[in-house]
Amino acid sequence: MENESLSKGIEEALSKAKKRKFEETVEIAVNLKDVDLSNPKNRINEEIILPNGRGKAVRVGIISGNEMASKAKNVADVIISAEELDKLAEDKKGAKKLVNSTEFFIAETALMPRVGKILGGIMGPRGKMPRPVPGNVDPVPIINNLRRTVKARSKEKPVIHVVIGTRDMDVKKLTENAAEVIKRIESKLEKGEENIKSVYVKTTMGPAVRVEVK
Repeated sequence: MENESLSKGIEEALSKAKKRKFEETVEIAVNLKDVDLSNPKNRINEEIILPNGRGKAVRVGIISGNEMASKAKNVADVIISAEELDKLAEDKKGAKKLVNSTEFFIAETALMPRVGKILGGIMGPRGKMPRPVPGNVDPVPIINNLRRTVKARSKEKPVIHVVIGTRDMDVKKLTENAAEVIKRIESKLEKGEENIKSVYVKTTMGPAVRVEVK
């Protein structure tokens, strides 16, 4: 798909969407064809770093021991110690609130079994299981990358919705983000671009605009 088609589609979607009193996101919907999604092996589950970021703050949490936590204290939005993790086992409401309000998690590798046992039932269905990180690794670069990351996930339905930024971002930057998302999705499809039926772009509350797909 050419960036020119994407750019035109994004411009049209932005022009057709009424101004809102809140910060709208811009997203693309990629509709698939000739892909058997009943087979889990064919489903897409990718984390994609947007070249121009998401245009808004993204909450990232870390579950770790003291050493890793000290490195992340000025970067992570949420820091959960091993002791606090154990307390969440008795606070299901608090655990759900924490997971729902945080986009991404990383966890010290040694704590992953406990994370799975205590929070796996909440994080798993939401696609928020933490990325395991060895205790001797600096978590700061990982956290910074996650702030620019979006998820592309397909389940049983042949459509993938992905955020590419916010309405106040430059069209060129939104186009570059969209192109990166589509490129990554195509790379995971058996027939690449031939497995893409159509692409639409829209703001949170605006109408969907079809992008020309060759």
